[in-house]
Amino acid sequence: MGAIEKGQLVIWAGYALVGVAAYIIARMLVQEQESRAAQENLADLRSRKASNFLVKITRPFFTQYIVPMLRGKAFWDNKRKIYKRKVISGGLKEELTPDEFIAFKLLLIIFFPLIGGLLRAGDLIDLAWYYVLGSGILGWFYPDLWINGRIKMRQKKILRAMPFIVDLLALSTEAGLDFEGAIGKVAEKAKPSPLVDEFSQLLKEIKVGSSRAEALREMALRINMPEMNSFVAILVSADQMGASIGKILRQQSEQIRVQRMLMAEKAGAAAAQKVILPTVLFILPAVVLMVLGPFLLSIFYPGGGR
Repeated sequence: MGAIEKGQLVIWAGYALVGVAAYIIARMLVQEQESRAAQENLADLRSRKASNFLVKITRPFFTQYIVPMLRGKAFWDNKRKIYKRKVISGGLKEELTPDEFIAFKLLLIIFFPLIGGLLRAGDLIDLAWYYVLGSGILGWFYPDLWINGRIKMRQKKILRAMPFIVDLLALSTEAGLDFEGAIGKVAEKAKPSPLVDEFSQLLKEIKVGSSRAEALREMALRINMPEMNSFVAILVSADQMGASIGKILRQQSEQIRVQRMLMAEKAGAAAAQKVILPTVLFILPAVVLMVLGPFLLSIFYPGGGR
């Protein structure tokens, strides 16, 4: 019995050693896969561009620690929808996801007070603690200010490029190309701009199966401009009615130029009104002093002050 028990113990010990060895090998393989995945994720983060300095330096933190906590949480669904549209309208689709944008906002609530506290502790700034702590509010709203500025800047670039791009589309369709061919020619020949990028995306969506009307409406939603909305609505109506796209594009080009001229006149009138206050406050007193100064001196100091 003793020999049998010893033999069984040896067998069980062998099983245990095999199990431990299998566990160690499996663990090493899993760790290697996790390490490879982490390295790939880090390489992906490094390869993604960041137009904002704060996004660039904080992306590893909010991507690794905050984004996983946000995924799948229904509480943020409304915010996701809002920021998805803003991220697309701002041309940041390749830079940030909606979850990453929310995580960026949450991180800045901590990041701004932390930096302020370190600067205050090092006597580099002289601010009360409630200002330092209150900077977290700025951290929450700063990303919105940044992305809204990006959206406005991008819309201005699109509006500036619209007459030229629509002219190219009109010339291409009048030369015998269909609408998709005209868009391809514009994407190939036109100077790079946000509007050219949008037309390139429009062409990709049409090629993968979207109808022309659906792709145009998606482009209008991405750009989110009244001028583009009316332009797309007219193109969709013309497409559904079978009207000549070339003539419609030519008419739209002329209309856009007229709208730009009216906007320029309006901006000029507004600028003239804005100039009045600085003129009254700074220039007018100097002019009055130069004109009336010698006269007043002659009254108070007759004979040149002798």
